[in-house]
Parts: sequence; structure tokens; C-alpha cells
Amino acid sequence: MNTMNELLETLWLTTGIANFTWGQALMICIGLLLLYLAIAKKFEPLLLVPMGFGAVLSNIPIAEISGPDGLLGILYQAGIETQIFPLIIFMGVGALTDFGALIAMPRTLLLGAAAQFGIFTTLIGALALNWVPGFHFTLADAASIGIIGGADGPTAIFVASKLSPDLLGAIAVAAYSYMALVPLIQPPIMRLLTTKKERCIRMEQLRHISRTEKIAFPITVLLLCVIFLPTAAPLIGMLTFGNLLRECGVVDRLSNAAQNEIINMVTIALGLSVGSKLQADHFLNMETLGILLLGLIAFSIGTATGVLMGKIMNRLSGGKINPLIGAAGVSAVPMAARVVNKVGLEADHHNFLLMHAMGPNVAGVIGSAVAAGILLAVVGG
Repeated sequence: MNTMNELLETLWLTTGIANFTWGQALMICIGLLLLYLAIAKKFEPLLLVPMGFGAVLSNIPIAEISGPDGLLGILYQAGIETQIFPLIIFMGVGALTDFGALIAMPRTLLLGAAAQFGIFTTLIGALALNWVPGFHFTLADAASIGIIGGADGPTAIFVASKLSPDLLGAIAVAAYSYMALVPLIQPPIMRLLTTKKERCIRMEQLRHISRTEKIAFPITVLLLCVIFLPTAAPLIGMLTFGNLLRECGVVDRLSNAAQNEIINMVTIALGLSVGSKLQADHFLNMETLGILLLGLIAFSIGTATGVLMGKIMNRLSGGKINPLIGAAGVSAVPMAARVVNKVGLEADHHNFLLMHAMGPNVAGVIGSAVAAGILLAVVGG
């Protein structure tokens, strides 16, 4: 009889019910919420489906899926701690992106630059948070947290892995969460800072860009990076390499692979890896909550400064630039540009801003990489 009781007790102790903590249950619910937003609301599903599922897997008791010897833990160590995943993602983004809108309207570089203002504002905010009991962020930590404001997950991972590896999980989760939630966060800020008249502004059709210009652009950007900011070379280099594959016209197989199989495989692995850091014992603490709050502030400031720069450019151009496109200066490609187009269509059903918004959106990708290079040069050095 005692043997049977011991056996039943052993079996009971191996069940999930007997080992669940309230934190694990809460984080599984958050993972399911991410899946709901991805599937039902279609909020960046390529990111949120693997990330939400990874969150559920990492909070299953006993399984240790996200531990050092678990599948998700191994993926994290192999791809994120080594920075391989974010750099390959940058190559895929370059291969998927048409830089023509930026080449046609180079002044939109200013919008991409303005949207990075949130990065440096939040760096100061992170240091100020040290006055609150329970927080202790170094300058390197603050720089890593601030980069979330660029709404560029790969860049955030790249910087954090170099400057603040202990905060890498929380920063990666915050960066990718806000990238996915662009359709929720940006529209209220855009409407608050613009009038309906401004949102209805129709912009002129962009000029045609020649093949030579498209080939010369990534090479020129890389050479400028080599000359002025070598610390940004890994990110800028992979971005421009991917774009050159797309535009040169002689390596279609490589371009198609970068746009499809390679980036899809890495996106799955990266999403699961980031989700693995949504473990209750690592995620539910004061520092992580502070990072999430600061990341939201950074992203909101970046959106606001992009729109405000758009309003300034609108005045200087005599009303020819719709300020909404400034919100696309954050580098969530192409989601931020789609959100700009959606808000513009709400004001005027015939006002299509997608191509115009892609200019600052691409500029934002370059801008976040430049900001990362500056932080690595100043803080890392």
C-alpha cells in the first residue's frame, strides 16, 4: 500500500499542475495574449506567433525547454548571444526593401534621424531611474535600453549583447513587443500631433529611380559607414549587402533565398529564442518592468519627434509634405509605413502614403544602426 502511495505521489509530482507557480501561469497567459494579437488582430504575426509560443513553452514547469540544455536555450545561445540572428535578419531586411523611396526623396533622412531622438532621451531617463529604489542601471545598460526606441529588434539585440548581456532578454522582449504593437501605439500619437487638414495632405508622385542609382546606393552607404562610423559596420554592412543582392540583378537565387528561406528560418528561431526569455522567474522583476516602461517611452518619443520633424518639413516645403510620414522614421519595416498609410486613409480615402512613408522608414533602419554605432563607439569604448 505504501509503495502504491509513493508511486502515486511521484506521478503527481511530475505533473504540471503540481509544479505550476502563479508567475508561470501569468506568463503563459501573456504568451497566449501575444498569439491572440498575432492571429486575431494580425499584429506583426511573423514575430508574435513564434514569440508567444516560445513564451508558453518556456513557462512549462519541469520541462526546462528554455534552460541551457533545452532547445530554446540552445537557440538563444547560438543565435542571439553570438549576434548571428540579428545580423542575418538585417541582411534579409536589406534584400526585402526597396530603397527607391529614400533615393527619390533624400530629405526624408531627416525624419529617420529625428525618430532616433527617443533613444538618447531614454538613455538619460534610464540613468535618472537609478534614483528609484530597486533600480541600478549603468551607462551601458541605459544605452542598451534606449536603443529600444528605434523600434528595431535586431539592432537592440546587437547593442545589448555587447553592452549589457545580463539585460539582453528583457531588452529583446521589449524591442520586439513594441515592434509588433506599432499599430496600437503609434496612431494615437499621430492623431494627437496633427490636424485633419495635415493628415489629408496628398504628396506628389515620386520620381523614377534608375537601376544604376539603386546599385550605387548601398555601396555608397557602406563606404560612408567605413569612413565615419566603423562600429556600425556589422549592421550597415549586412543591410547593404542584402540590398545589393536585390538590386544588382545577377544573383537572383541568392536574393530570393535571403528574402525567403533564410530570413524565414531565422525569424522562427529568433522569435522562439526571444520568447524563451519570458520566463516568470526572469521576467517578473522590477528591472524588467522598468525596461518595458522605458522602452515604451523611447518608442513614443521617437514617433512624436518624427511627426514633429514632419510638421517642420511641411512648413518649409509650403505644405507639400504630410507630417504623418515622420512616424515611419522608427525602423519597424514595413509596419510603421503601413500604419502611416492607414491613418492617412482614415482622413482621406484617396490619400495613399505608403510609398512616401517607406522613405523615412528605410531611413529609420539606417538611423537606428547609426545610433547603435555611436553608442558602441562612445559607451563601449
